[in-house]
Amino acid sequence: MKRDASPKEERGRTRPEGRLTLSLPVAVAITVVVALPFGLWLGPWTIPLFPAFIVWTEYFVLGSSPQALKTIAPAYIAGVVAGTAALILSLLLDGWLDGASLIAAGDVAWIAGLFLAFIPLIWVMRFLPFTQGQGGLPYFNGITMGMATYFVGGYEEYGSLSMPDHAQPLVPLITMLPAVFAGVLGMFLGWFNIAIMTPLGRGGSDGPAKL
Repeated sequence: MKRDASPKEERGRTRPEGRLTLSLPVAVAITVVVALPFGLWLGPWTIPLFPAFIVWTEYFVLGSSPQALKTIAPAYIAGVVAGTAALILSLLLDGWLDGASLIAAGDVAWIAGLFLAFIPLIWVMRFLPFTQGQGGLPYFNGITMGMATYFVGGYEEYGSLSMPDHAQPLVPLITMLPAVFAGVLGMFLGWFNIAIMTPLGRGGSDGPAKL
């Protein structure tokens, strides 16, 4: 008859004796510190950390393994491009409507433009291979982060890039760059967070250490 494993054996399965491991709280704290230079020290190329942290979370939600990157990377980046297209459409529409407003300047164009843009951007998800199943989450997050880096302001001349006055509706092509870079950083943070929890010297075969 098969006996139950002793408490010592159970501990050995999750935290092999003689192997250095990190708990989740410590690993998360280290990962946050690793992320900070990207948001503080890069001058005009500073990466916004809020999209990076969102993508880092996606890594956990989608399985906490490098396999998740195959889903996150194409879906998130495609989402940023989609959100950028929605912004450009709205800005072009604002020019055609000559800044028509209900309450705030240009609000008619934003309401109409985003309404018209989001219908096809969400409808097309059923045909994109990388948005099937779990890919819908990073795709939608990509859309929202691509729009967020425009609306928060401060990224219109990201990396010292700029658009001429006659091409202002294309400014989202610049503001999308920090959203893309933040997504790549977030994917790295997710991988790094789990990697430093893996018992050293075992090549990750036992997976990350438990809490």
